[in-house]
Amino acid sequence: MNNIYTKRRWTKLIIVIVIVVGLIIGGIVVGVRHVYMNNLKPLSSGQKSQTVSIPSGYALNDVATLLKNHSIIRSDWAFSQYMRDMKADGDIKAGTYELSPSQSVQEIAAIITQGKIKTDLITILPGQRLDQIRKTLINSGFTASSVDTALNPDQYKDHPALVDKPDGANLEGYLYPDSFQKNSNTKAQDIIRESLDEMQKHLTADVRAAMSQQGLNVYQGIVLASIVEQEANKPSDRTQVAQVFLSRLHDGLRLESDVTAFYGASVAGQPKSVNYDSPYNTYLYYGLPVGPISNVSNSSLQAVTHPAATSYLYFIAGDDGTMHFSETLSEHQIQIKQYCQKSCPLAQ
Repeated sequence: MNNIYTKRRWTKLIIVIVIVVGLIIGGIVVGVRHVYMNNLKPLSSGQKSQTVSIPSGYALNDVATLLKNHSIIRSDWAFSQYMRDMKADGDIKAGTYELSPSQSVQEIAAIITQGKIKTDLITILPGQRLDQIRKTLINSGFTASSVDTALNPDQYKDHPALVDKPDGANLEGYLYPDSFQKNSNTKAQDIIRESLDEMQKHLTADVRAAMSQQGLNVYQGIVLASIVEQEANKPSDRTQVAQVFLSRLHDGLRLESDVTAFYGASVAGQPKSVNYDSPYNTYLYYGLPVGPISNVSNSSLQAVTHPAATSYLYFIAGDDGTMHFSETLSEHQIQIKQYCQKSCPLAQ
């Protein structure tokens, strides 16, 4: 009798345990499902989209991490799980996409598996000359004639970025370096206008005022920023390079910048030389060259408007690329012998 009672009691206990465990498991499943479904929702209501490039050969987890790092999705694991559930993990297409955190995982999945709104990306690099930008646009599929038309500044007479550009000057120096989307309807003028729009964002009232405080008008500030852009590869060196050139301008010294002389030779179709006579050769002529020698990045604009508080008058880029600054010509000559045996003789 006791055995029967004991068995019944254990049976009931087991049933209760099974029920409790089942409820716990069910609760966990429901909870996980809730978290999973919540993570498929848009990350935010922000409508601002951004360009995301999925390289060829990226696995599902790589794509999930990429989207998470770009703040496009809430969860990389939820995205990966959804793609596996839909058996779409092998359907992701490499390419450049315009995605927004306001899109759900379902919407994003449809875009990247069907190649929707796929775009090409045109990149104008920092420190590029106008002729190099022209070549970039042509290589991106635009005709040479359409690019030449797009690079005519008369197309953008009312653009605020160009209000300080002298009459007759081209767009050298004004095309801000960035990446721009291109689809079948994009015209070369669209890319140029977007680049000018970006330039205007960086030519703030504060920047314009700071240029004036340095004794420069805006066009002169862009000219000097383009020289700084070319002379100093590292943004950390640019404030000191700008200080050197500003000091030499204020002291009535020639800038003696290799890159300005090289530019003058290049646009004339001549080999690089500091001896080629052009209006850009600051070894031969005082003051700034007649125009910018490349486009400019924000760090170069900031360097010109906020130069270092130093008193250098000379600098060299050593054979290893390290910048060396000095206050006197004798110090400068010592540094040339010490650090610059290969490249500096070009400047002598």
